[in-house]
Amino acid sequence: MINKVYDSMHSAVAGIADGSTILIGGFGNAGMPAELIDALIEQGARELTIVNNNAGNGETGLAALLKARRVRKIICSFPRQADSQVFDSLYRAGEIELELTPQGNLAERIRAAGAGIAGFFTPTGYGTLLAEGKETRVIDGRGYVLESPIHADYALIKAHRGDRWGNLVYRKAARNFGPIMATAAKCTIAQVAHIAELGELDPETVVTPGIFVQRVVKEAQA
Repeated sequence: MINKVYDSMHSAVAGIADGSTILIGGFGNAGMPAELIDALIEQGARELTIVNNNAGNGETGLAALLKARRVRKIICSFPRQADSQVFDSLYRAGEIELELTPQGNLAERIRAAGAGIAGFFTPTGYGTLLAEGKETRVIDGRGYVLESPIHADYALIKAHRGDRWGNLVYRKAARNFGPIMATAAKCTIAQVAHIAELGELDPETVVTPGIFVQRVVKEAQA
């Protein structure tokens, strides 16, 4: 019997090793798997490479992971905002590496990893510092930059509902990066608000099929 449901956040993140590359879903706090991140902090993995849209808000969730000094490098598109003080202080002190990637490129680099695409040319970033060291081409009179896919060891994502096979349904804007991140990681761990019985999820609403999900765990607060 296939059953991907784990009994706790701590058991769901067990085995994440030092030096892992981890995709973390969320657009700000929307869709951020906060309980999985808290469990990862307690689990103790270090020297992580984190891929996320931004670099944390306040001092909770992803910002708490940064504050605990567990992250060696972050790949994101929006590292600075009014409440990104944790990242700011670490970056200014030279304690964290940043790879800045425009948001569309970030999404496509993740999607490309899941789709088996070895790279793609995009006009975004051409002629800027973001293109330094990368292959460029002029195609039909327009400049393009070659971007590489982002593969990960783990993806931590949040969904509204999931079943024991790993099928996931998202809630509105909380969907954001979750679906593409699930396809780009060796192991996808999904934090869900509700566990559904098999057959209870309308197939038309399932965005991430269970084949892309290895672990499902229910939130403490639904």
